[in-house]
Formats: sequence, C-alpha cells, structure tokens
Amino acid sequence: MNAQTLRQMLPGPAGALACAVDEPTGMPLRGVAVICHPNPTQGGTLDNKVAQTLARAFVQLGYRAVRFNFRGVGGSEGSWDEGRGEVDDAVAVAQAFRQEGLPLALAGFSFGGYVCSHAAQRLAAEGVAVERLCLVGPAASRFGMTTVAADSVVIHGEVDDVVPLSAVLDWARPQALPVTVVPGVGHFFHGQLPLLKTLVVRSWHTAASIS
Repeated sequence: MNAQTLRQMLPGPAGALACAVDEPTGMPLRGVAVICHPNPTQGGTLDNKVAQTLARAFVQLGYRAVRFNFRGVGGSEGSWDEGRGEVDDAVAVAQAFRQEGLPLALAGFSFGGYVCSHAAQRLAAEGVAVERLCLVGPAASRFGMTTVAADSVVIHGEVDDVVPLSAVLDWARPQALPVTVVPGVGHFFHGQLPLLKTLVVRSWHTAASIS
C-alpha cells in the first residue's frame, strides 16, 4: 500500500500465508482490523484496490490494518478451497494478530465479506470477541452469507453488476440490517474509492456511537 507496509509470512492451516500490515501513525493504537480480499478465482488478492482502501480507512481510524492472501494466492501456500479453507485462513490470521485489550475488527470486500461473516461466528465460538464487521459489496448472491451483528457496517453500490443490490437487500432484510447504498456505483467502486474510504470511516464512527 505504501513504503511503510510491512510484508511478512504467517503460518496458516494449509501453509504459510502472505500478509501486509499497515500501522497508524501519530495516534494511539485503537485496535486491529483483519481485511479479506475478493474471490481468488477472479483475480482477488490483498492488493485489490478496495481492500487497500479498507486498509487506509482503518489506519485513519487508528487500527493496525492486516491484509492477507488466501491460500494459493500471491505467495500464500495451499490451494483454493471454495470458501471453507479460506474462512480457516481468516480465523488463523485474526488469532495471530489480535492483541489482548484491543478490539478486533473484520472487514471484507465481495467474497471477503462472505469469509468475514463466517469467521466472526467461528471466532465467537472460540471465545474471541469481534468488535464489528465492515462489509463492502458482500457476495450475498454467490456464497452463503451468515447473519451478522446489528452494528455491522454494510456498503454496496447501487449498480453493482457482480452482486446485485437486490441480493444484498434480501440477505439484510430478515436481519433488519441497514445497508448504505452508493448511487450510481458499481462493484469495484471505480473512481469512487476516496468516497468509499470516507463512508467507511464515517459509518464506523456512527456504528460505534449507536452500539
């Protein structure tokens, strides 16, 4: 993401996982955010622009932002596991980077949103509290999204041609889960990444004040 990004390898369930870590500067560390990238079978990596934008937003919020490549992607060992093993990867990264006394957040784009929803449930079952989820363009039409906490931040483009807005609303409606809809924006937020960053930061503060 920038010259200060720390690249490192982390032991994972199917072999080493490539990670990129960005630290906030000039402020106390507020928490740790683990960020999940989009579908590896469609070119998704930790360097995806939306994943990088999520990292920038969380760094601005004072979080250590941890992106990682799922198994079989960009230096990470193992191979695609249709979402099952990728949830295992996210849980392993969260367990490795979380710090006692600091909140743990999960954020994901598209397929990464699906992974976050399941990883949060898995971590809770293991006794690890997740402060909040941030899901951008969650893959509600393609993968089995779980229910999420009521204070989760969900942002979706009005004209998303990969994950239809209607699918996200159908997933969110039974949960009475609010969705921030960005007019005229597609799945990858082309030309609107600064707006996305602003929305994440603003929504995170709003969710914190409500919860």
